[in-house]
Amino acid sequence: MANILVLDDISDAGMLVKRILERKGHKVWNFTEEEDALKHAASTAIDLAILDIKLKKMTGVEALEELKKVNPDMKAIMLTGYPTLETARESLRLGAQEYCVKPINKEELEAKVAEVLGDGE
Repeated sequence: MANILVLDDISDAGMLVKRILERKGHKVWNFTEEEDALKHAASTAIDLAILDIKLKKMTGVEALEELKKVNPDMKAIMLTGYPTLETARESLRLGAQEYCVKPINKEELEAKVAEVLGDGE
């Protein structure tokens, strides 16, 4: 199972992702503050980051850039309530494998996480 970092400025959204993925057996850390997430990622091997595109101090794309500096092999899925082609392109350019539109659909999230991690469930 994977080490997954979730970063969403809305605590409830992050907790929902955490609950869904812990049921699948993953180890999940949920953060609402960018600094806390980056600090954690610097000391823990993260397999997958699930990042909201709209955060408090930076964008999810900027957070992804920072996380990739300490975990270059880390996979990423972006979350957004406002999907745009520009955001999708930028996320993919920086190394996100997928993105999910909010509100989060449990089956879609589970399928995308499995696909990105190569679990092929």
